[in-house]
Amino acid sequence: METHIPTRASRKEWIALAVLALPTLLLSIDISVLFLALAPMSKSLGANTGQQLWIMDIYGFMISGFLVTMGTAGDKYGYRKVLSIGAAGFGLSSVLAAFSHTAGMLIFARALMGITGATLMPCTLALIRNMFRDPHQRSMAISLWISCFMVGNIAGPLVGGIVLQHFQWGAVFLLGVPVMVILLIAAPFLLPDYREDPDKRKHMDPLGVACSLAAILTFIYGFTEISRKGWDLIPILSILVGLIFGFVFVYRERRLSDPLVDLSLFSSKTFSVTLLIMLLTGIFMGGTFLYLIQYLEMIIGLSPLQAGYCMIPQAIFMIIGSFLSPVMARRTGPGYVVCLGLCFTTLGFALLTQVIAGGSPFIPMVAFSLMSLGVSPIIGLGTDIVIGSAPPDKAGSAASLSETVNELGVALGIALLGSIGALIYRIRLAGPGMEAAREGIAKALVLPLPPSSVMRVKEAFTSGFRGVAFIGMLGTIGQLLIAWITLRRTPKPGGQH
Repeated sequence: METHIPTRASRKEWIALAVLALPTLLLSIDISVLFLALAPMSKSLGANTGQQLWIMDIYGFMISGFLVTMGTAGDKYGYRKVLSIGAAGFGLSSVLAAFSHTAGMLIFARALMGITGATLMPCTLALIRNMFRDPHQRSMAISLWISCFMVGNIAGPLVGGIVLQHFQWGAVFLLGVPVMVILLIAAPFLLPDYREDPDKRKHMDPLGVACSLAAILTFIYGFTEISRKGWDLIPILSILVGLIFGFVFVYRERRLSDPLVDLSLFSSKTFSVTLLIMLLTGIFMGGTFLYLIQYLEMIIGLSPLQAGYCMIPQAIFMIIGSFLSPVMARRTGPGYVVCLGLCFTTLGFALLTQVIAGGSPFIPMVAFSLMSLGVSPIIGLGTDIVIGSAPPDKAGSAASLSETVNELGVALGIALLGSIGALIYRIRLAGPGMEAAREGIAKALVLPLPPSSVMRVKEAFTSGFRGVAFIGMLGTIGQLLIAWITLRRTPKPGGQH
């Protein structure tokens, strides 16, 4: 039964928000730290290339696949209960990962971390939706929550470097254990428990769960493999299988009286369009970010640490944007702020189309700072619009949909825009003597090529980067038109719906 709370949140709810922000901070640190730990981890466990990829990817696959299930489980059985079970499972699986003595054991532990970690985002957002009923406060709470994710991105390389300098690689997984212990201790005292009415609640739909998992896992796996190997038969079949399971899932859900996902949420134009804009944002930003990192390291020649430092300004600008967005939305309405953000993002993409092979980090740093400033209201206000459009007892389902859309967007962006950039790269290297170099920039730069050919390789890659940025610019203009037409009149927080 839903617990009654005042419209305005008290000090207790803001303290509870700090507790809910801890897992978010942890997840963002965990992602960046693992990249630093991969080399010593692989050496210690004797992991081959395929095992390394699974160590990195299985976590994201499991989170993506289980987000919908865990969000709906929170709706049905209580967000605090599901969050607590997930936190305990995440802590235990983190310990298992830390003390893994084979690559297979670590992959299994990472899979468990992904399954249990899938409870954290939707249940956390659902609790925020229910604790902060006042739209002004909810917008600010979500902005603070998102800012913690960006702080984690900044702190991750620094924390990881310090930990790996003094401890073995397993210590990076133990960072999450005290955080989950704090959450488990504080949850019964600070977090209210929300769920559907027990008299109306039905059991989870096992077949629906299986179809949703099969659809999302095979779909994301297919596009991830395309980003690595190109348009081979197996990834394409995987995507087709995912689409088939997705069709079966939607067909089944529309006929159930108590579906796993309440598809009636999509009857709201604001809800549906906001999810679409978030998906497109993930596609354009995910694909472009892939090229940005390679440009900084392989074309300009920065070290991974130096490239990481170049990312700090964009994280700071996203934090600034996250705090300014709800304030501006109170004055003009969230639709106008989203449109303004898309203008900044378009400007950033346009600036990226001017990068050159012999350039400096300045242009991409400024461009991505503008893009991050522009994306922040899309993520913050977009998330607020999505979960605010859903009834309080469906907040977990709505939150899981927004997070799933983000995961799908990044996977699609890396695969689709990565393929387009690679095609431009290969076209620019057409001709005799460059056959091996056409296989990819990483391989080309270790070949015994003359300086003129090396510069040609770098110019070809940069052309691909500019092409991806140009597509992002056009796509963002399209998003701007969609947002202007459909979201412009979205009520201000606290206004009449």
